Amino acid sequence: MRHALFLGTIAAGALVAGIASADTLSDVKARGELNCGVNIGLVGFAAPDANGNWSGFDIAVCKAVAAAVLGDASKVKYVPTSGQTRFTALSSGEVDLLARNSTWSFSRDTDLKLDFVAVNYYDGQGFMVRKDLGVTSAKELDGATVCIQTGTTTELNLADYFKANNMTYQPVAIDTNAEGEQQYLAGACDAYTTDASGLAATRAAFADPSNHIILPEIISKEPLAIAVRHGDNNWADIVRWTFYALVAAEEYGVTSANIEELAKSSQNPEVQRLLGTTDDLGKMIGLDKDWSKRAISASGNYGEIFAATIGEQTPIGLARGLNAQWTQGGLMYAPPFR
Repeated sequence: MRHALFLGTIAAGALVAGIASADTLSDVKARGELNCGVNIGLVGFAAPDANGNWSGFDIAVCKAVAAAVLGDASKVKYVPTSGQTRFTALSSGEVDLLARNSTWSFSRDTDLKLDFVAVNYYDGQGFMVRKDLGVTSAKELDGATVCIQTGTTTELNLADYFKANNMTYQPVAIDTNAEGEQQYLAGACDAYTTDASGLAATRAAFADPSNHIILPEIISKEPLAIAVRHGDNNWADIVRWTFYALVAAEEYGVTSANIEELAKSSQNPEVQRLLGTTDDLGKMIGLDKDWSKRAISASGNYGEIFAATIGEQTPIGLARGLNAQWTQGGLMYAPPFR
């Protein structure tokens, strides 16, 4: 047993070493395509249309990275992943990054050996019920049946919340949001619980969204973040700073419409560095000087992406809230480009 344990330790060490020496950037360039792990289907965040064309808030992250690295936002293979398969898909190398409504937590960061490079949506867990249930607060759900996705942080949060409030519930396990929607609409559960943004996206797809209400309680912190494999620091830097380029662009008023003009005329040193007019930040991460300009041009800056996919003027109808720029009272804050 001792000998076997020793060999197992060596094997584990070799695996970690292999991951640590990985060069995802070279792999993606050689393949000519970015493999991006996304939701199986959540309107507003990631969903294919009838022709198989993907769109959504998380899809824009994939496009931005592809544009930065490959020079073409369309060079993405979207890999649908469930709550149970998403991290395995990333760890195994099936996908190069995960942009899929995934909460950044201690155990996922450390035990699963993932690197969460940036939070792209600050969220919290909520509850949705049918209006005719007559419930106006989550604290009125004692004894309720609750649809919940397995393999998610929502399972523990749900148990903690009901225990803290001396309530009981009957879980109805589901694997995907589509199954949850089906079960909830069929009356298999009194309430559906997941991230509040996911509830808004799910409700928007209903034939009668006005007959369903999202209860006011938010019972957890759910920083939904972009993830890469542990051990490839340069790839993590590329994905991290590509996302922050979108955030910084909004802060400095760089949009998909004016980006070419500002690249030539802006006198703001931060904008000049961001757009590659001065300095060559791309060289530091193995990219050219126009990488961030291409990333921003792919789908627009963070604010443009938010407004077009999940914002208040879309069927999802989400307000910026915590996801507003730090200058507007929110938490979106890009480190300096210098």
